[in-house]
Amino acid sequence: MRLHIADHPLITHKLTVLRDEKTPSPVFRQLVEELVTLLAYEATRDVRVDAVTVQTPVAQAQGVRLSKPRPLIVPVLRAGLGMLEGIVKLLPTAEVGFLGIKRDEKTLEPFTYANRLPYDLAGRQVYIIDPMLATGGTLIDSIDYVFDRGATEVTAICLIGSPEGLAALEAHVGDRNVGIVLGALDEKLNELGYIVPGLGDAGDRLYGLAD
Repeated sequence: MRLHIADHPLITHKLTVLRDEKTPSPVFRQLVEELVTLLAYEATRDVRVDAVTVQTPVAQAQGVRLSKPRPLIVPVLRAGLGMLEGIVKLLPTAEVGFLGIKRDEKTLEPFTYANRLPYDLAGRQVYIIDPMLATGGTLIDSIDYVFDRGATEVTAICLIGSPEGLAALEAHVGDRNVGIVLGALDEKLNELGYIVPGLGDAGDRLYGLAD
C-alpha cells in the first residue's frame, strides 16, 4: 500500500482552520473543496495517460491526454460529496459514481445502503473520496466493493486519518494496488471511534444536519 501524507504549509494552514469548532459550515465547505484540490495533485500523480501530438499556433507539440477508460471518482455518501467539486476541477472528464456506506454507531461496523457505480470496472483507476479515515471500516468496504467489480487500482483521498485506521487498512488490502493520500495523520481514535484531535463529524459540519 502506498501512503502519502501531505506536508505542505498551505494544507496544514487550511486544516487548522477546518479543525476549529468555530469555523462555520460555509467556510468549512469551501476549505474542504480547496484541500481536496491540493491533495488531488498528489493522488493523480500516476493517472494513466496516452501520448498525443497537438498543433499549436506555431508548431506541433508533444503532450499527453487521459487514457480510456477514464478515471472513476467515488465519493462516499454523504460527507464525500463535500469533496467532489475539489477533484472534478482537476479531472473534469472523469466519471463519477456514488457509494452510500454508513457506520453503525454501536458496533462501528460499516454497511452499504446505496451504490451508483458502473457494474464493470475492469481496467479502471478509481479515486475514492471520504473526509475521514477513522476505524478504516468504511474505506475497506469501499475498496473491496470496487475491486470486486474489476478495478485494477484504487487511490483514496482523506483529509485526516488515524494510526488505527491506517493499520487496519494496510493489513486488509495486502498486495492490491492501493494508495492513500492524507492531509494529516492524527494522534489516535477515542473510545467512540472518533479521530483525536480530528475535526468532529465532517458530514454534520459540512451540511449542518444529523445523520
